[in-house]
Amino acid sequence: MIELRTPPEIEAMRPVGRFVAEALATLREETRVGTNLLAIDRRAHDLIRRAGAQSCYIDYHPSFGASPFGKVICTSVNDAVLHGLPHDYALRDGDLVSLDFAVSIDGWVADSAISFVVGTAREEDLRLIDTTERALAAAIDAAVVGNRIGDISHAIAEVSRADGYAINTDFGGHGVGRVMHGDPHIPNDGKPGRGYPLRAGLVVALEPWLLQSTDKLLTDPDGWTLRSVDGSRGAHSEHTVAMTEDGPLVLTDRSHLGVD
Repeated sequence: MIELRTPPEIEAMRPVGRFVAEALATLREETRVGTNLLAIDRRAHDLIRRAGAQSCYIDYHPSFGASPFGKVICTSVNDAVLHGLPHDYALRDGDLVSLDFAVSIDGWVADSAISFVVGTAREEDLRLIDTTERALAAAIDAAVVGNRIGDISHAIAEVSRADGYAINTDFGGHGVGRVMHGDPHIPNDGKPGRGYPLRAGLVVALEPWLLQSTDKLLTDPDGWTLRSVDGSRGAHSEHTVAMTEDGPLVLTDRSHLGVD
C-alpha cells in the first residue's frame, strides 16, 4: 500500500534524514586505505547507539536474504554493488566502496547510500560514480507533483544510458516511512508519463546503481552481497526524498556537510 505523509509527518522525518546524512559523511571521512569493513560496521553501530536510533538492517530478513543481515550497514567493495555484508577485509589502495545506511528514529526511517574510492582512484571508477550521482540528481528533479513514477525511472535511465551503462531493474528505489522498504517500487528504467502519479506526501528512496560492463548480478556465498557477473565494478547513490507542493525535499541531503 502506498502511503502519503502529511506536512507535519514530513517535518518529523527531518531528524532521521539529517542523522543518516551526517553518519554517512562521518563514515566516508573516516574510511581510508587499511580500514576494515568490520570497523566501519562497528563505527556505524556506535553512531546509531549515540543517537538513540535503531538499525533497519540488523534483523532484516527478506525472502531474498539467506538469513537476518546481522550488521548495521551495507559495505559493497569493487565488483559488489548492493547488500554488501561487512566482513573481515581491510580496504586496499584504489578500492571502490559503496556504503548503504538506513535507520529509524522515533518510528521514522531514512535510507541513503554513497560511493567513493579510497586511495588512488581509477578514472573509470570516478566516471561510474559520477554517473550514478547525476542520475540521482535527475531523478530528484523529476520527483515533482504531477509527474509519474515512470518520469523518475526515465530520468535515471537517460543519464545512465547516455554514459554507456546498461541498467538492471530488479533492484531500485522504494517507498520509505515507517518501514525501510515499502511501495511504490521505482525501477531505474521506465517510460515517462507511466505509472503511479506523484502526489504531495509521497516519500521515497531513489537509488541509481550501475555496473561498469554488465547489468547482471550474482549472489555471493554469504547469501547477501550482490556482485557483477563479470567482475566489473559497481557504484550506488541514494537519497530519501519527500515530494511536496514546493518541490522535492531531500531529507538525507549531505551537500551542507561537504559530501555530495
